[in-house]
Amino acid sequence: MSDAQVLELLLGAFTVAAKIAGPLLVSALLIGVGVSLLQTITQIQEMTLTFVPKLVVAGAIILLAGNWMIREIVGWVTMLWSGIPSM
Repeated sequence: MSDAQVLELLLGAFTVAAKIAGPLLVSALLIGVGVSLLQTITQIQEMTLTFVPKLVVAGAIILLAGNWMIREIVGWVTMLWSGIPSM
């Protein structure tokens, strides 16, 4: 296995990881900023107020996009396993 093949595998792994984690991270960021803005405006400093909305939105995204996430992972792993004989 050459260095180029290793780098190609790592690039593929990082790309799939970014595609899978991206929607969850972006939604958590947007909800966090929104709740922080709401807390600043209303001066409510409750710690669970930031945690619960993020958890609910992350669960909703997994429910809505979970099928796509699994297909992306399975597709990459299938490509990885089918490429083993050529290594």
